[in-house]
Amino acid sequence: MSAPLPIVMAITGASGAPYAVRLLQQLLVVRQPVQLIVSSHGLRLLRTETDIDSQETLRVAVGADAWDALVTVYDDDDRGAAPASGSARNRGMVICPCSMGTVSAISQGTSRSLVERAADVALKERRTLVLVPRETPYSVIHLENMLRLTRAGAVVLPASPGFYHRPSAIAELVDFVVARVLDQLGVEHQLGKRWGDAPDDA
Repeated sequence: MSAPLPIVMAITGASGAPYAVRLLQQLLVVRQPVQLIVSSHGLRLLRTETDIDSQETLRVAVGADAWDALVTVYDDDDRGAAPASGSARNRGMVICPCSMGTVSAISQGTSRSLVERAADVALKERRTLVLVPRETPYSVIHLENMLRLTRAGAVVLPASPGFYHRPSAIAELVDFVVARVLDQLGVEHQLGKRWGDAPDDA
C-alpha cells in the first residue's frame, strides 16, 4: 500500500493560532503526512497567542513522535521547495489562519512566498485549497478578494464557530472550526457531534 499523499499546511499572521495548532495536531492523530510552512508573521502569531516561540516548541505541542514521522517543514522563503511545483503531488492545501494580505496575494496571483506560490499551484492544479481567515469586519476589498478566490475554486472557511452545540469551553469553539476544515480536506475525525447525531453517536 502506498503512503498517503501529504497535505500542505500553512500558518500565516492572522489571529487564530489555536486553530492552527489544533488542526496540525488532529492531522497527525490520523497519521496524515503534512508539508508545513510557517511564515515569519505566523511564528510571531504563535508566540503571541499560544507561547509557542519556535519550531521545536510547536513540535512538542502537537506530539514530537508524530511530528518526526509525518511533518516536513519548508521555509517560506524557499520558492523552489516541493509545494511550489505542480508536478509534486499532494492532496491539497490549507492556510490556517489566513491573513488578508495572503488572501490578497493569492487572489491576484502575485506570489511572493512559498505559502502564496503553493496556494497558486493548488488553484492551477485544481486541488483543494482551504483558506481560514479570521478578520472582522471585512472591507469591500477583503470580500472581493475572497469572492475572486471562491470563483477560482478555493474554499473560504472563516473561523466562525457555531453555538448550537452549547460549548462550555474555548477548546470546543476551536474544535468546531477545525472539524469544518478537516471535512473540507476529506480527513476523517471525531471532533464533536454532527447535527442530527444521536447523543451516543458522537
